[in-house]
Amino acid sequence: MSAYPFALMIFAAGFGTRMGALTADRPKPLIPVAGRPLIDHALGVARQAGVARIVVNTHYRADQIATHLAGSGVLISHEPGPILETGGGLRQALPLLGPGPVAILNSDGIWTGANPLTQLAQAWDADRMDALLLLLPVSVTLAHGGKGDFRLDASGRLSRGHGGEDHVYIGASILSPACLGGKDGEVFSLNRPWNTAIAAGRAFGVTHQGRWCDVGRPEGIAAAEALLQGEMHG
Repeated sequence: MSAYPFALMIFAAGFGTRMGALTADRPKPLIPVAGRPLIDHALGVARQAGVARIVVNTHYRADQIATHLAGSGVLISHEPGPILETGGGLRQALPLLGPGPVAILNSDGIWTGANPLTQLAQAWDADRMDALLLLLPVSVTLAHGGKGDFRLDASGRLSRGHGGEDHVYIGASILSPACLGGKDGEVFSLNRPWNTAIAAGRAFGVTHQGRWCDVGRPEGIAAAEALLQGEMHG
């Protein structure tokens, strides 16, 4: 397998409050789904894609994640002060990730079908893009329970804020750090650089060739396990 062309950031610093009692004694990335911690499912995606450099950010119960990842070769970007959210956490991790565009993966999703990271790498065009997001139509997401995030036009360009947002971001993307902005220690989400890229006409989306389940709430666990069971016997 050829080496993956981007370093990867896996987000694992959140409090997991929507998981209720399940995160009282552990961070959400260590909640098991089909017998494996969520973060191991994300790492499996990364290993399958051939990612060489992986960085995981930590905050809530960081010691448990550090212990779990010990000896794996995964680098840790710990956030000891306020939780920096996705944008601030990525910015802090840039020295570990290295130069150039970075791939991003959430640790609270389950993907089936084509590898999410491989799809993004194959569709990435640095001449046209600052952001490339993996999407699915709202109607085929599992346990998401929300509205769409973006509108996807025929050319693959993203927009939002004008109605018709019928596609959901499913936790995998590539981003050029050039549109991150901000400063070290600043708290902000990835919505800010995405909006910057949208305004410049340099934000694009690709439709996932498979299924995805959001495991942000307890009910997502059973849905994800059913999805994986169907994949094994499909």
